[in-house]
Amino acid sequence: MTAITDLDKFSAPGLLFRRDEGRQACCACAHRCRIKEGGRGICGMRFVRGGELRAPSGYVSALACDPVEKKPFFHVLPGSGALSFGMLGCNFRCRFCQNYGISQSQDSTFFSGEIRRAKASEIAAAADSCGAKLLVSTYNEPLISAEWAADIFKAAGKEKVCAFVSNGYATPEAIAFLKPYVRAYKVDLKCFSDTSYREMTGGSLRPVLDTITLLHKEGIWVEIVTLLVPGFNDSPSELSAMADFIKSVSPDLPWHITAFHPDYRLADRPATDSRAVLSAVELGKSRGLSYVYAGNISGGKHSNTDCPKCGALLVRRNGYSAEKAKLKIQTAGQAACGNCGRLIPGIWEI
Repeated sequence: MTAITDLDKFSAPGLLFRRDEGRQACCACAHRCRIKEGGRGICGMRFVRGGELRAPSGYVSALACDPVEKKPFFHVLPGSGALSFGMLGCNFRCRFCQNYGISQSQDSTFFSGEIRRAKASEIAAAADSCGAKLLVSTYNEPLISAEWAADIFKAAGKEKVCAFVSNGYATPEAIAFLKPYVRAYKVDLKCFSDTSYREMTGGSLRPVLDTITLLHKEGIWVEIVTLLVPGFNDSPSELSAMADFIKSVSPDLPWHITAFHPDYRLADRPATDSRAVLSAVELGKSRGLSYVYAGNISGGKHSNTDCPKCGALLVRRNGYSAEKAKLKIQTAGQAACGNCGRLIPGIWEI
């Protein structure tokens, strides 16, 4: 197991901060920690030494070539490989964390992260080696190591689609910093109650909603994921509120509703029944969303992409594999339904 202090040598000067009355005010995430000399932010990974804010750099805790559907991105290069890299730590304390071994660095009972020294150019080259069309910062919360991710994305150049898989607890400064490099961004929308957000994650709801809105405004492709947890966020009223918010940003934002399985500090909670997931998917569609997908359940057509206008099958998925059906790729990477011509938003070609 790697201790937090062991990672201090794997750091570089942070860029997402401002000076505030003798402290370093970090703006990598919406906690906006004001860190004094010798202190750390809530994430535990951004710290101040010698009057300088230091951010994670020069290592990975996980590196793998995954199907892009596993992220999940369904409207980004379907069927392509995504070179996924992660580090350690998180700015949330989600009781249902699925990657707690590397993300929950403050919890010595469960934290078991290990590291591998790496250069940005080496990670970019690994994407070429495995034939991945995407480079994705994921597994733990990428906002806390945004500068390192940007270095990797810069090394990859315009040859790859670069993406974040994140809890969305961002700031306008972080989004502005990432905009030149990040083309796709998956955001977790965990519930629609600020009280529940604070109790379950240690964060709050409003910054996540603001992040989704700003990402869409800035032209970064957004897909949203909600882990459906029994007794936490599965009531029709709460799901309706989430759907209505997503629609207010754009009815074309994909919403993935995934099944919870007991883990970490919610090991005593029952797993989500597949019928509840499918019911939530139908609710989202009934509220006017064009693309609502079910995750972590097998069988059926719930993961296919259909045309919201004529119903034609555009992309057929089976597990993490995908094949285009009537999706017609147009110029500049745009796509349309091959049956009725309805434009289908997403990133379909590099």
